[in-house]
Amino acid sequence: MGFKDECGVVGIYGAADEQNEVSNAASLSYFALVSLQHRGQESAGIAVSNGEKILLKKEMGLVGDIFTQKDFESLKGNIAVAHVRYATAGGRTIENAQPFLNSFKLGSIALAHNGQLVNHAEIRAMLEDYGYTFSSTSDSEVILKLIVRKFTENGGKLGRPRHSASLSSGQSLSDEESKKRFVDALIQAVKEIKGSFALCIMTEDMLIGVRDPNGIRPLCLGKLSGAALRTSPACILASESCAIDAVNGEFLRDIEPGEVLVINKNGLSSYKIAEMPQKKTCIFEYVYFARPDSVIDKIPVQEARYRMGQVLALESPAKADVVVGVPDSGIGAAMGFSKASGLPYVTGIIKNKYIGRTFIAPTQKERENMVFVKLNAIKSDLNGKSVVVIDDSIVRGTTSRRLVQILRRAGAREVHFRVSSPPVKFPCHLGIDTPSKNELISSTHELEEIRKEIGADSLAFISLQGMRKALGQSGFCEGCFSGEYPV
Repeated sequence: MGFKDECGVVGIYGAADEQNEVSNAASLSYFALVSLQHRGQESAGIAVSNGEKILLKKEMGLVGDIFTQKDFESLKGNIAVAHVRYATAGGRTIENAQPFLNSFKLGSIALAHNGQLVNHAEIRAMLEDYGYTFSSTSDSEVILKLIVRKFTENGGKLGRPRHSASLSSGQSLSDEESKKRFVDALIQAVKEIKGSFALCIMTEDMLIGVRDPNGIRPLCLGKLSGAALRTSPACILASESCAIDAVNGEFLRDIEPGEVLVINKNGLSSYKIAEMPQKKTCIFEYVYFARPDSVIDKIPVQEARYRMGQVLALESPAKADVVVGVPDSGIGAAMGFSKASGLPYVTGIIKNKYIGRTFIAPTQKERENMVFVKLNAIKSDLNGKSVVVIDDSIVRGTTSRRLVQILRRAGAREVHFRVSSPPVKFPCHLGIDTPSKNELISSTHELEEIRKEIGADSLAFISLQGMRKALGQSGFCEGCFSGEYPV
């Protein structure tokens, strides 16, 4: 068992059908969520606004199992936020599924969050002192209630609208003042939260994207296109660019660290929540989490993995006959290793695509043996050969040990294990579900001890300097390798 995927968020604004009627933000969100399913398989949800009210459906399970055609007939609207979840903060229950929806006297707000706060407990306690109640244990609901608190509290810097304020659509000056007041309140709220967050937030007539001042969690902007999408602006926010591709959109740019992007009928407006933001993108997005067809902060993920493999081959060559990659995230690095080393790349390992995270085994031994169900070797590629196997990481070491067994069972004469990330020695506190420090094999074992533990003939990790070289730029959260975190 290794690192667990994070969450995926989506925001849609201005989706219209062929008659240019308010309708299909939910269906576009669905396709975007399917493309982000790798980021979370525990629950999914879509909230949609038709300009007057927000409708929500969320359940435990996979996107394709939750939503039916009947849902899209009822979830009508041209604005949506959507979410796929893997639990990091809060338990694995329907109460913690997202998006969260809060309706109060001035309107409704829906929020989807990828990341993890480090100060959510103290903010939650403060809000409870003010009389706020919570339906979940999620830090994401804390963000939502804090925004509501900032918006509804009297006085302060927010001021008051001239007439009765609402978040609903309308032409009156008071509505415009209320929208500005809401954005101001949101900016105040996100300045108080600490940690990692990529947010998609909507009211009845606005979509807002927010990225934390370090840009730890990814978030990007795209333009919806096609004859059926004539509303202007017609935009999509998503955790990864592959979700924009999934709805036939056009990738425009990444949301900047510390940026608040507001999308409404008047267009796009950008605000900063930090005067001097410092980019520290999670480096594991490029190692494992992101899909290889995504581009994050101007770095194509597959190219990054390919270059990691090239650097790894130069740093830690091996005398072998073939190179194989562990599907899926080890394949790009294996191809790069093959190119740099001159060793032929073979498929070698096949992944069973139908084993999801809902598979439950009652004992630890059976959970470890799930690797044999999930992965299998191609004997004709490996029999009698010395094999270099490339994986993205070693966390506990259990999967790596099973991999070596699978390769030897297929007739591999030697197994040289190479890892396209440095040793993981520290847990993540910023949105990745990682084992505790004493469960991380690289935290408690030296290199030779790990090699013996997994049963490989040789073992090597890419260096942190080599990984930075492969990425071609600086500005990453490397806490899982170095123990130094940006927050």
